[in-house]
Amino acid sequence: MADEKQKVMVAMSGGVDSSAAAAVLLENYDVTGVTMRLFGNDDIKAEEGKTCCSLEDVEDARSVAFRLGIDFYVFDFGERFRKCVIDRFNSAYFDGLTPNPCIDCNKYIKFDALLSRAEQLGFDYIATGHYVRRRYDEATGKYLLLKGADPSKDQSYVLYGMTQYQLSKTLFPMGEFTKQQTRELAAEKCPFVAAKPDSQDICFVPDGDYADFIEKYTGKSSPEGDFVDMNGNLLGKHKGIIHYTVGQRKGLGIALGVPAYVVEKDVKNNRVVLGSNEDLFSDTAFVKDVNWISGELPKEPLRIRARIRYNKKEQPATLYPLENNCIKVVFDEPQRAITPGQAIVCYDGDIILGGGQCVSSAG
Repeated sequence: MADEKQKVMVAMSGGVDSSAAAAVLLENYDVTGVTMRLFGNDDIKAEEGKTCCSLEDVEDARSVAFRLGIDFYVFDFGERFRKCVIDRFNSAYFDGLTPNPCIDCNKYIKFDALLSRAEQLGFDYIATGHYVRRRYDEATGKYLLLKGADPSKDQSYVLYGMTQYQLSKTLFPMGEFTKQQTRELAAEKCPFVAAKPDSQDICFVPDGDYADFIEKYTGKSSPEGDFVDMNGNLLGKHKGIIHYTVGQRKGLGIALGVPAYVVEKDVKNNRVVLGSNEDLFSDTAFVKDVNWISGELPKEPLRIRARIRYNKKEQPATLYPLENNCIKVVFDEPQRAITPGQAIVCYDGDIILGGGQCVSSAG
């Protein structure tokens, strides 16, 4: 009698990556597909069909599962998504931060709620379509998380929060694929999703207007306040702090005769500080709530490369451990618009070491 295959629950969004992931895993595993219902269009005041979690996407995922001959389920994680992702996103903006909700979704939904549900149902692993790679290091007895083989699709930045246990229970079958290879595989296995576009926006803010979403969702408006320069001199009125982010130039609604950029959001005094592009550069980031994938933060200064936002290349820097699970990252060269609320993610070559949330910058 042949060995029984291990059971994998694949998170399927109805898109090309997760559909291809399910197809790849079928070669060696007993695969079940699952779509997570995170919100309805009424929940986020969106038009039907405008989000990446639309009814159409659920039906696409169901159709892929049927074509592949695998079981398929829909799990409702809406309440947890609201509390752990949407509410945190809204609060962060009101606090003057610029959050990345994909990180919270991975932390609290995919690799917590979904993994727990899979284990309750007797699955050996969960799997996603993320472009990252997992490797077990025999020398240290630890799992490593590596960037995807396709640099243009690498998604390691949003997965720095993974733990050793989560890595031991998660498969990333698309990590060695390029996007073109993924589409070619999908064209063969599930052609009706092969040409679907990649999602670009935050899933629950499909039009990209974060401030409008936050005000409609919470029923709270962000009060007007003062634009000031770097010396505190009054320049004009802003329309509410949630409408701005550090580094922004367009859409300020103020003409000063010279290019002006958001340098700081002073929540306590409800002020938006404007300055020049040069004022945006700093070489030091202070980072809290650090997750180190090996499980142990370094005790001594460490040379690393660090990424300050999803679409930014990592840069050479030195990490200095601080108390209370915090670190200081000092870059070799000043970086533009190190933004409170964004993740600072640390690398050693292709290996993701860990990361945390930027609190402030200096230098």
